[in-house]
Amino acid sequence: MNHGAGAGAPPPPAAPTAALRTIPTRAQRRWLRRGLEQPGGKLPLFDEKGKKVSRRTVTACIAAGWAEPWFDNPLKPDWLVCRLTETGRRIAGDRS
Repeated sequence: MNHGAGAGAPPPPAAPTAALRTIPTRAQRRWLRRGLEQPGGKLPLFDEKGKKVSRRTVTACIAAGWAEPWFDNPLKPDWLVCRLTETGRRIAGDRS
């Protein structure tokens, strides 16, 4: 039985992750940088002016692999409490 050219051959290299292909927006980078100074890389729920961080910013950073949900907030279950990933730390620390 012929299994085709792929039989027994190593799989093709994986495509780069979204985090490696994407450059964060100014808002995303600002949010990620704030996690560098926090215990465990915790990312803030509110910006410097007390406004809730955009859910769009949070979900885009999670999708890119720069942030990850950390734990559920029982008082506010709709809030995403996140922390930096290792990739997020590298992105946040890049001053370019």
